[in-house]
Amino acid sequence: MVREVINIHVGQAGVQMGNAVWELYCLEHGIQPDGQMPSDATPNSEDDSFNTHFSETGNGRHVPRVLFVDLEPGVIGEIKTGPYKKLYNPDCLIDSKEDAANNYARGHYTIGREKIEEVIERMGRLAEECNGLQGFTVFHSFGGGTGSGFAALLMERLSMEYQKKCKLDFCVYPAPNLSTSVVEPYNAILSTHTTMEHSDLTFMVDNEAIFDICKQHLKINNPTYTNLNRLISQVVSSITASLRFPGSLNVDLNEFQTNLVPFPRIHYPLVTYSPIISAEKAQMTALSVNEITLNCFEPQSQMVKCNPRNGKYMAVCLLYRGDVSSNDVNKVIGILQKRKNIQFVDYITTGFKVGINGTVAKTVPGGDLAEVPRSVCMISNTSAIAEAWHKLSEKFDLMYQKRAFVHWYVGEGMEEAEFNDAREDLAMLEQDYEEVVASGDGNAEEDVY
Repeated sequence: MVREVINIHVGQAGVQMGNAVWELYCLEHGIQPDGQMPSDATPNSEDDSFNTHFSETGNGRHVPRVLFVDLEPGVIGEIKTGPYKKLYNPDCLIDSKEDAANNYARGHYTIGREKIEEVIERMGRLAEECNGLQGFTVFHSFGGGTGSGFAALLMERLSMEYQKKCKLDFCVYPAPNLSTSVVEPYNAILSTHTTMEHSDLTFMVDNEAIFDICKQHLKINNPTYTNLNRLISQVVSSITASLRFPGSLNVDLNEFQTNLVPFPRIHYPLVTYSPIISAEKAQMTALSVNEITLNCFEPQSQMVKCNPRNGKYMAVCLLYRGDVSSNDVNKVIGILQKRKNIQFVDYITTGFKVGINGTVAKTVPGGDLAEVPRSVCMISNTSAIAEAWHKLSEKFDLMYQKRAFVHWYVGEGMEEAEFNDAREDLAMLEQDYEEVVASGDGNAEEDVY
């Protein structure tokens, strides 16, 4: 039986990531922009692997199990008039007339509260269509008003309504030196505080790291958000490939949690993808299993700016696609275990989880990435990611000590005490990361709980 996944794209960043992700899914499964799938060997059967993400209608159309939500009409309006307008169910494109205006409190308390019941009701309809709902993937940014505030409100409600279901979070994290709004640190820390207990696993990407990857690896001088989102979509596709295609060693949503999250609060893994190369360069590179795997441990391949050599790994999940044998994977893991600069915490001895899927990753025609015979996405839970939290906390402190911009949040019905609670929670998270790597500390597990 197929175990379905419902995808929710919230706010401008979430919706634009959604455009890139579903464009890639359609290419990988041979689904046309109108939802028809000429290659479907078993029409009207819900037992194909791709039915985790697509539902099939009586007339042979394949409709994504998805909900797009934004509090202003602009970005969703682009979908309604874009090339994939016939792919989506119109009821699943939800917008509003008033924006959250980069304000967490507007997205969470005022404007967002007016919209949440409609979203939950549509979500219920999507869930009823599923035979064995596995969980949810939520796409949003930490820095925007809708992406932080409304997404946090939605995660709270999902926890209430679907308590036992898995909830994975793909979010754009505020970059250290590249910002789209002044109040990003406030929104990000408030959103992290609210969603921490409601998300099972949060995959973070930061725009600056992806800008640098586009410039260094793909030689794009001025990357656009389309370039960035297509790169993110490759990561998302690799993580969900084992749900959408049959494979020799597949990984489902619950397995990610079980293998990557040693303690409930430590659920912010670092994501790396390889190979990221242009078509010209692909012809001159071997791209062996060994090469692409070792490349994942280089800081310039990471989706968040931090130095993994400053931390220790708690778990590493390697998701391979294409022409990959388990023998080659075992050999490269043997090499990694001997490396001095790849350190694991003392109490975890195995450390590696492997997924192998024979379906080669597709690329968008005319896009930046080369089509390659094999690729790997590495998801690693490392204490080095605490660096990113630390940088964000410093920015928050600089503004909050002067109470700059706080009146906009309080004016929307938010208590000022919530700022203090959120900041303390993040300080505790940083401390949790320090404690999980402290060797020989028998109370570390107790403290993290």
